Amino acid sequence: MIGFNIPPRAGKELEYIAQAVGSGMICGDGPFTHRCSEWMERRFDARRVLLTTSGTTALDMAMVLAGIEPGDEVILPSFTFSSTATAPVMRGAVCVFTDIRPDTNNIDETKIEDAVTEKTKAIIVMHYAGVSCNMEAIMDIARRHNLLVIEDAAQGVMAKYHDKYLGTIGDFGCYSFHETKNYSMGEGGAIVINRPDAVERAEIIREKGTNRARFYRGQVDKYTWVDLGDSYLPSELNAAYLYAQLEKADEINDNRLASWKRYYEAFEDLKGRIDLPVIPEGCTHNAHMFYLKLRDLEDRTRFISYLKGKGVQAVFHYIPLHSSPAGLRFGRFHGEDVYTTKESERLVRLPMYYNMDPEDQQTVIAAVRGFFEENA
Repeated sequence: MIGFNIPPRAGKELEYIAQAVGSGMICGDGPFTHRCSEWMERRFDARRVLLTTSGTTALDMAMVLAGIEPGDEVILPSFTFSSTATAPVMRGAVCVFTDIRPDTNNIDETKIEDAVTEKTKAIIVMHYAGVSCNMEAIMDIARRHNLLVIEDAAQGVMAKYHDKYLGTIGDFGCYSFHETKNYSMGEGGAIVINRPDAVERAEIIREKGTNRARFYRGQVDKYTWVDLGDSYLPSELNAAYLYAQLEKADEINDNRLASWKRYYEAFEDLKGRIDLPVIPEGCTHNAHMFYLKLRDLEDRTRFISYLKGKGVQAVFHYIPLHSSPAGLRFGRFHGEDVYTTKESERLVRLPMYYNMDPEDQQTVIAAVRGFFEENA
C-alpha cells in the first residue's frame, strides 16, 4: 500500500538529537530551539518566532495575545481543522463561520465584512494547502474595523503571498510541525509575533506566566510569576529533529514542488471531469498537498475505494465545522453555505511527501487514470 504520508527526514535528525542529549539540556529553549527560531526569523523576515508544542498551542497563545475574552466573536472559515476553532472557544469566544472560495478552499474574503458585528474582535484565516488567502483584502477589512488578524499557516511554511511569507502578514502567525507537515518535529509548532508590543508578553505566556526569558538574558536578577501562561515549550529533542530539516528547507520544498507538478501535468487532460488545485496570481505555494475534486460525494467514495483496491491510500479532508456537534454548540454560520459543504464532499487528497519514490507516484497516477478510464 502506498501510504498517504511519510514524515519528512532530512538525514541529520538522529545526530542532532544525540548532540542535544549530550549537552545535558533536553528541556525547552536550548541551543536547537534558538537555532530554529533564529532560522525562521532570518528566512521569513519575521519580528519574533517562538517554537511551541504544536500548531494548536500556537493558536491558543495567539488568542491570549489578541485579548480574546468571553463573549467576543471571531470570524473564521468552517472548512478548517478543529484547532482553528478551539483556540477562540477556549477563551470563551463565539465562532462565526463563513463560506469558502471554491477555487482555493480558503475563506471567501467577500463574505467577511458582512459578518462583522460590534462583538467581533478578530479574523482567523487558514491558508489551505499552503495557498494564501487574499490577504490584501482581508487586512484592509481588519484595518477599517479595528480587528486583529491571526494567520493559521499550519500548512503554509515556506509559502508566500506576493513577497511576504505566510505567517508574517497578520498580527500573529501560527505554524505546525506535525508529522503530516512539510517540516516536522513529530508534534510541534511556532508562533510568529508581528506586533512589537506583544513580544515580551508572548515570552511570558509561553513560559508558564513567568519572566524567565528576561532572567536568562540578564534583564532581571530573578524570575517570578507575572502573568497568565502555560507550558508551551517543546523539548530540545523535538527542536533538534526539526532543525535538521530547516537546514534543507529549500531542497525539501523543491522536491515536493516537483512531485506536485508531476501530478498536475499527469491529470491536466482530465479537467472537465475533475477540478485541479488553483494557485491564484501573487501566491507562491509550498506543495503541502495535492488534491482532486470529484463530481460529488458518491463519486469521491467510489474513487477512494477504487484506489484502495489498487494499493493507494487516498483520503478526504475536513468535515465542515459549522455542521459538527461542537460547531453547533460554540458557533454559528453567517450567510449561506454555498460552497463549504459542497466542496468538502468533492475533495480527495493523494499521497504526497518529501522524497516520494517516482515509481510510487507513477503507480498513483496510473490508478487515478484507471478509475476514469473504467468510468468513462
